[in-house]
Amino acid sequence: MARKGKLEEIFSRALYADNPCLYYISYRDFENIIELPLPEFIKVSENLSVIPASRIILVRRGQEELYRKSTLRRS
Repeated sequence: MARKGKLEEIFSRALYADNPCLYYISYRDFENIIELPLPEFIKVSENLSVIPASRIILVRRGQEELYRKSTLRRS
C-alpha cells in the first residue's frame, strides 16, 4: 500500500476527522502568497486540479504550523 504524503495526511485529517474551517492554506500565486481557509482553498483549487500541491507553501491549524515547504525562508 502506498504511503500518503504529508499534505494528503493533513488534508484527510482536516476534512474527515476535524473541523476543516480551522485549517489555512498559503500558496504561491505568481509573486503573491495567498492564504485561504481549507474549504475555500478546495473550491478555488478544484480539489488541487487548478492549484497543484507543489504551490502550497504553508498549512496551519490556528497558529500551529503543520506543514512548511522546505524552500520557504522564515523572516
